[in-house]
Amino acid sequence: MTVEATIEAILGAGTFTQRIQQIRLVPQRHGTEDHGTIYAAVARELYMPHLAPDFAYIHESPFYETEHFFAAYEVAARLTEGFTRVSEAELQAVLLECPRTLLVFRTLLGLTKDEFAHSTLLAGGPDELAPLTAAQIDTLERSAIDYQRPNTAAALAKATAQAQIGAKTITMAMDGELFGDAPAGLKSKQRKPDTESGWASVRNFAANGVPLRVFLHQRHYGGAFRQVLDATSTLRGDLIEDAVEALFTARGISFIRTGSHNQADIARRFEVHVTPAPDFVVYDPADDTLKAMLECKGTNNGGTARDKALRFRSLKAESVRLGGVPLIAVLGGIGWARINDALGPVVRDTDGRVFTLSTLASMLEVAPFPGLVTLP
Repeated sequence: MTVEATIEAILGAGTFTQRIQQIRLVPQRHGTEDHGTIYAAVARELYMPHLAPDFAYIHESPFYETEHFFAAYEVAARLTEGFTRVSEAELQAVLLECPRTLLVFRTLLGLTKDEFAHSTLLAGGPDELAPLTAAQIDTLERSAIDYQRPNTAAALAKATAQAQIGAKTITMAMDGELFGDAPAGLKSKQRKPDTESGWASVRNFAANGVPLRVFLHQRHYGGAFRQVLDATSTLRGDLIEDAVEALFTARGISFIRTGSHNQADIARRFEVHVTPAPDFVVYDPADDTLKAMLECKGTNNGGTARDKALRFRSLKAESVRLGGVPLIAVLGGIGWARINDALGPVVRDTDGRVFTLSTLASMLEVAPFPGLVTLP
């Protein structure tokens, strides 16, 4: 049988199960010198089109959305009368009345929460003012706009101290007194359009608006969506796993998401010795036998995809050792568009059991899932 005929047979398979059967025949029909060509062609035609460009989306995060920030900005602008009343004492009063405005002033300085926390340590040194921690800053910036002043003397004293050190830090940074002159080859973070001339620059942009070219340059300079992507990195990393778990739960399939379980327990219970264990093990609750291993991998980088593909080689060996337990891949990200040494080998090692978020429901059509589904 020619290579072309084998590829056509795989591409023309009527069902996912028939596709898997055709892919499993490749080693019998062809020498190893043809395998790469076949798996690459199949990967390109059948699997790559379903790889969604997840870089085009971000998780919603209320703290980073416009509603939260705009509300804080409106209060900051109103209480400072358009950023004209910005003495240290006036800023302290603003922060005490509405702690969330710290978010606006910290953003003006271009500092992360950890950086601002360390800055309060520098600012408070001579006066021995207690610095703010990153956790305290987060709490202040997430507080409600209709903030209620503390009703006990101790709580009011704490809030006043936090407002004092916050105001002092903002003032010193804006006045260029906090960090000193930049070393040769470096520039201060305050040398950006909205703070180039201190509060005068802030007032100018607040009153007249920010030109689009300046806005876009700052996005280019700071990294598009970098803060919210970093803040939701855990959610992003778990996106595929969460979708698989939701599907299995909705259809009553017995599984273990191994990341939250002791690896030794997985090995003892199911004889899975590869470490770390695959992301999911699927089992039959009737006799507690292993029925499938599933690995989730997402990446938007081709080189990373190539490296992650090697994981499936070791899982394939474990699948064979366990008597042919089905190995399933759920992939995400355009990094897998790297065909020859990334997606193709995964198709090979899983016998074509490769799914994406858009084809996830089709996974239930292939063995062993039809016999494990217990809910409609």
